[in-house]
Amino acid sequence: MRVYLVAGELSGDILGAGLMQALKRRHQQIEFRGIGGPRMQAQGLESLYPLETLSVMGLVEVLKHLPGLIKVRRHLKRDALAWRPDIMVGIDAPDFNIGLERQLHDQGIRTAHYVSPSVWAWRQGRVKKIARAVDGMLTFLPFEADFYADHHVPVAYVGHPLADELPLVNDRASARQALGLALDVPTLAVLPGSRGNEIRFQGEIFLRTAAALRERLGALQVAIPAASPERRQELDSLLERFPELAASTVVVEGRSREVMTASDAVLLTSGTAALETMLCHRPMVVAYRMAPATYWLARRMVKTRWISLPNLIAQETLVPELIQDAVTAEALVDTLLPWFEDEQARSALEQRFAALHAELQRGASERAATAVTSLVEHGSLDPETGKV
Repeated sequence: MRVYLVAGELSGDILGAGLMQALKRRHQQIEFRGIGGPRMQAQGLESLYPLETLSVMGLVEVLKHLPGLIKVRRHLKRDALAWRPDIMVGIDAPDFNIGLERQLHDQGIRTAHYVSPSVWAWRQGRVKKIARAVDGMLTFLPFEADFYADHHVPVAYVGHPLADELPLVNDRASARQALGLALDVPTLAVLPGSRGNEIRFQGEIFLRTAAALRERLGALQVAIPAASPERRQELDSLLERFPELAASTVVVEGRSREVMTASDAVLLTSGTAALETMLCHRPMVVAYRMAPATYWLARRMVKTRWISLPNLIAQETLVPELIQDAVTAEALVDTLLPWFEDEQARSALEQRFAALHAELQRGASERAATAVTSLVEHGSLDPETGKV
C-alpha cells in the first residue's frame, strides 16, 4: 500500500504520525511519501521538502511566497503521478492541499482531506471545490460532519485527537500543587492569546478584569500560561501596571492544560484554547477583540451563531461569548462571577463538559486509518467511521 501524505505545520506532523502508526498496524507492507516533519519521518515518511515549506501565515507573506508554493505543488503533482499512490491524504493546510487533491483526483488517484477547514463558518462556497477534490473528508467534530453530509460530500467523523490525549478524569489539587498555587484560594486561569496582536488587544483588559474580580471575591490567585518567551515578556510588562494582582499571579511558559485544570474558571480568547478548556472540564468566558476593520469584515463573512468550539459542538450556549465592544472589564467580571459564587452551576457545567469530552474521545487516529483503508479498498468511506 502506498500513501502520499502532505502536512504543512507542527500540528499536521503530529496528526500525520498518528495516522501513519495506525495504518502500519493494519498493513504490514506500506510506504509513505510526501511532506512531513520529524514525527512523520520517524514513522517512515520520505519527505521531499521540510515541514515549514507550507507554514506561511498572513496575506502579505502568502503573496510573497506564492510563486515558490506553486512550484512545490507542481513538483508534488508530478512526483505523486509518477509514484502512483493508492491514496493521497492532505493534512490540514487547505489552501495548498485541496488544490493538489483536486489535481490528483482528476488523474484518478483517490484523495482524502484530514482536518476540515472552517468552511462551515465562512466562505461556504468552498464546499463545492472540496466536493470536486476529495473522495472523503475526515472531520474532528460532529457539526462539521453534519455540514458536509448536508452538502453531499462523503465524510467520516473520526473524533478529536485532543480528546484522546486528555484524560476523562483530572485532578485540580495536583495541578495547583505542581504550579505552586494554594489549594484553598479561588483560582482564575487567564489566556489572553498566543499572538502578539491578541495580547495587545486583550492583555490589559484581561488583567484589569482579574484585578477587579479579586476585589469582588476578596481573594483570588491567577495563573497565566505564556505561549512563548516573547508573550511571557509582554505579559510580565503588563503585570507591572497591576502590582497587587502581580503578587498573587503565576506566569508560566507553556503548561496551559495544567493551568486550566488548576483553575475554577478560565478567561480566554476564542480559538483552540476554548476546546482545550472544555476538555479540561472547566467553566470559561470567551472574549475576543480585533482591529475595527477586521471585525467589520468578519461580521459580514462569518455565518455561525457562535464563535467558540464548545458552543458549536453542543449547538447551544454553554459558554458566554463577549466580542469586540462588549469586551470590558466590568462585563467580564459580571460574567465570570457566577462560576465562583455558584458551585452547583459550576459542577453541572463541568459534568456536561466531561460528557462532551467522552463523545469526542473516539480514537481519532484509528478511525482515520480505517477511513483511509476503506477508501483504498472499497472506494468509499466505511459507514462505521462516519457520524453516528
